[in-house]
Amino acid sequence: MQDVTTDATVALITESTESELSTALETTSSLRVRTIPPDRALESLRGAAGEEPAAVVLASDRPATIRSVLDGVQSALQVAPVVVAPPEGSERAAAAALRAGATEYVAADDPESKADRIVEMIADPSIDESAAYHRILANELPDEAFVIGEDGTYLESKVRPEAAALYSTPVDGLVGQTLESVFPEDVGERLQSSLERAIETDATQSIEYGADTTEGRRRYEARIVPIDGRIGGQRAVVWLARDITERAERERELQSRRDQLETVNRINQVVRQVIETLVEAPTQETIERKVCEQLVESELYCGAWIAERTGEGKLAYRTGDGTARTYLEAVENCDPQDQRPAQRAVTTGEIQSIDDVPGDESVPEEIREAARADGIDAAVVVPIRHGGTTYGVLAVVANRNDTFSESERSGFELLGETTGFTISAVKNRQLLFSDTVLELEFRIDDGDTFSFDLTREYDCRMSMEWAGSTADGRIFQYLTVDGLDGETALEEAENHDSIEACRLIYDGPDRCTLEIRLRESGVQTLFYHGATIRDVVVEDGSASVLVEVPRDADVREVAEALKYVYEETELEARREVDHPVRTAAERRDDVLDRLTERQLATLRLAYYSGFFEWPRESTGEEIAEAMEVSPPTMHQHLRKGLKTVLGELFEENGGAM
Repeated sequence: MQDVTTDATVALITESTESELSTALETTSSLRVRTIPPDRALESLRGAAGEEPAAVVLASDRPATIRSVLDGVQSALQVAPVVVAPPEGSERAAAAALRAGATEYVAADDPESKADRIVEMIADPSIDESAAYHRILANELPDEAFVIGEDGTYLESKVRPEAAALYSTPVDGLVGQTLESVFPEDVGERLQSSLERAIETDATQSIEYGADTTEGRRRYEARIVPIDGRIGGQRAVVWLARDITERAERERELQSRRDQLETVNRINQVVRQVIETLVEAPTQETIERKVCEQLVESELYCGAWIAERTGEGKLAYRTGDGTARTYLEAVENCDPQDQRPAQRAVTTGEIQSIDDVPGDESVPEEIREAARADGIDAAVVVPIRHGGTTYGVLAVVANRNDTFSESERSGFELLGETTGFTISAVKNRQLLFSDTVLELEFRIDDGDTFSFDLTREYDCRMSMEWAGSTADGRIFQYLTVDGLDGETALEEAENHDSIEACRLIYDGPDRCTLEIRLRESGVQTLFYHGATIRDVVVEDGSASVLVEVPRDADVREVAEALKYVYEETELEARREVDHPVRTAAERRDDVLDRLTERQLATLRLAYYSGFFEWPRESTGEEIAEAMEVSPPTMHQHLRKGLKTVLGELFEENGGAM
């Protein structure tokens, strides 16, 4: 420790009544310490005539306190050095000390080290005008720190060793260079402008910028603190640069997730709006037009179009909407059959997404060129399906850089299913609520399905009780065979290529009923066109098919659709048939009239006692006891009653589908 003037006084400005720094100064030197609270510092120092302290030490971490106290102290004491010695120390405290013109900044960890540095400074008060800045840059501030003149020239530099390796220019080689020579022209000009603004406004400026390093592009945040004094004859700033690359990446990732979530929420909202609109759509054309219009109105997508399946099983453009006019015109003039994504959507029943429409070779070249012209990036192709029937595809394009996410695809999957359901409902509604329908009778010869083959081989007669599909698209038929035993019919069904699974429902001496599950079925084509199949009978390899369609249906289209499946198809009759619409009350009365008193009483007791709940609230035995009959008798009445009710629902509305 160097010698200092005996009985010299140090003014210690601190809010602590028991300062460890005060004790350290008194025990490690002959200095006398006078402790002063910050709010009385100026008054106390001015009133100490003839007792000017050898140094003023400010022990505070608060930038505002540092600035205000140093301002007042420097106006009261013109010669005494001023040291800022914060209890904890921080970049903000160091910057405030520099900004306020402190002689020294000491942020050592322990009070003894701080005391040693203060005594050393008092013993040798001579200091270069930039020495304090240099020591602070070298020892106290984190990351990169520089003193830069107002002309943009580096005067001092300090960089952490691990960060120094990132610089293509050695750190000590920065001194003497300018911002505009170190950075690209546009970045250098922007940084120089911030530096000049800090000096002109005499206020700290903040700026973010990128820099190329040996490890690639990194992101920095700088705080530019103007210095009151002059260095080398010019104003200067302390440039504090912090590497925020990881933080910026986290923020970008977080923002990206927020954007994705916002997009998904908007997509779901659009899907809900479209679905709500579909409920009241009167025709298939209205449904398809509204789907395209509302998707584009959301501003999430720049184009949407729909292609439907024709009677020949091909795809044909129907309608579209959007601002991507070049693309939509190209789609309208291009055969959708040439687009493999659309074909895959129909064939697989699964959504197809395209991340790069202009570069995807499965898209026709004229469509790709139009996509480039309209700035289209991504697309999604959605099958429009319901109950195993595919009505067509919905294609949507976007000029967003991000691709269609899994959540977005799920929303479109729901939209495709809902659109398919609505189209099916509209077709059935047109038939159900029409007071006059068209009855079409077709004759089909030489079909190659199970029914045709069986009747040719065994000279039997087959009639269809019902045909349809489950929610997952599996096609079922219930067939009654007259003139053949169940064992033979089942064996033939099990060996037929068109049948995936089968089982025997009823077996009589010369009559049986089969349940068969098909890979594909021609009746699905009729369902797609809104036809209700009333009767199908196959004898000796020929079939008679009776269907009903709405009066305004395109009969030629229905005939061609059936002919696409069965080549030898002829329309033998076309008749207008009255189809009186009954009210719900009339239908209810009809059902009640067909039930016996015992059946109606059993159904009511079972319904109101919770027999049909799950789990059951009443057992069959309890209902039988209430009726004062045996359980088998109760179940007999219950089954017959249910058959009557369900028969009214399925037989009359559904016919022999």
